[in-house]
Amino acid sequence: MDFSGTWKVYSEENLEEFLKVVGAPEMVIKMRKEVKPVLVIEQKGQDFTYTMKTPICTKVHSFTLGKESEMTAADGRKFKCTVREEGGKLIAETEKFTSVREMQGDDMVETITAGQLTFTSRSKRV
Repeated sequence: MDFSGTWKVYSEENLEEFLKVVGAPEMVIKMRKEVKPVLVIEQKGQDFTYTMKTPICTKVHSFTLGKESEMTAADGRKFKCTVREEGGKLIAETEKFTSVREMQGDDMVETITAGQLTFTSRSKRV
């Protein structure tokens, strides 16, 4: 499992619908639809730093596998999250959604499920 590196999102499915389901404000949805983020992931053992860069803002999340951490949503709201590794996948669970990040060939794919809705983001290493 090697997620370390810089990744450029090239495809997103159901982004707008997902952001609505998790309660993001309309302004955030509008801005986020226009950009494809760059993700920088650094891993040192069980510790990760995940940075999402867009022209609008940069968000940095740090977490340790198996330990609850606080993260910030696109609209600034804080939420608690625990990330675990399972079968080479990073799985994050919150009250509102479950995220599964995995390698599929040369792509990093994140699938987020919120209720009946699934959002999928695909990235390539740059």
